[in-house]
Amino acid sequence: MSQQPRDSAPLVEMIDIEKHFGGVRAVNGVSLDLWPGEVVGVLGHNGAGKSCLMRILSGAMAPNGGEIRVRGARVSLDSPHDARAQGIETIYQTLGLADHLDAPANLFLGRELKTRFGNLDDRRMLREAREVLHRLNPNFRNLTDAVSRLSGGQRQVIAIARAIYFDVKILIMDEPTAALGPSETAMVAELIQKLRAEGIGIFLVSHDLHDVFDLCDRVVVMNKGVRVGAHRIEEVSKDDVLSLIIKGELPPGWRPRHLEAAPAH
Repeated sequence: MSQQPRDSAPLVEMIDIEKHFGGVRAVNGVSLDLWPGEVVGVLGHNGAGKSCLMRILSGAMAPNGGEIRVRGARVSLDSPHDARAQGIETIYQTLGLADHLDAPANLFLGRELKTRFGNLDDRRMLREAREVLHRLNPNFRNLTDAVSRLSGGQRQVIAIARAIYFDVKILIMDEPTAALGPSETAMVAELIQKLRAEGIGIFLVSHDLHDVFDLCDRVVVMNKGVRVGAHRIEEVSKDDVLSLIIKGELPPGWRPRHLEAAPAH
């Protein structure tokens, strides 16, 4: 994957983040960053601390220590509303869609557009929804169907459209392809590439190493609350990443993949 041009500051930096539950250090001094147009995989077993770290960034959980910077400025993310105000959106595995409502109603759920008389502006919401959904998937036609009748891939399109309509800069995607078949997984991968091309930075939380190696520029691995590895994707193999996930360390004698063919000095 090509190296993205870099601005003077990352989209977001998490610096020495701590989260404790009693005596348990769920996140222990973890730092990571994200640049425009970059996809960073965040990996680890259940309980490794990756979801906790992302919940802190989404404003859903308060850290016990450390700081968060957005485009170089220190911010306090005390709620998901604060995170959204900074251009941070999260798409959870459950997607958070209301099954009985259609695509426009889900897109604007809690942030409905109103007419000047204070009524719901259904016509404008339908028009805006059609525009943003077609930007992601020109073949999206089921705008007035209840979401419960749509495929998993179409539901993902709605969740992503909801994020980008409200000017997302940093997108957290939690297992976006976990419940999808091959064709829908390919569609989500294509959406991620479109978002990257628009300069959106993505944290991809996934157990699927195929997705990670196909989509990510870098990978960050957590184990027992600690960041045990942070590598560009071309430096590591799937076995290397599995070793970090399971053992918390790289295999003995590890060298970056692009140096493997080079003579040792």
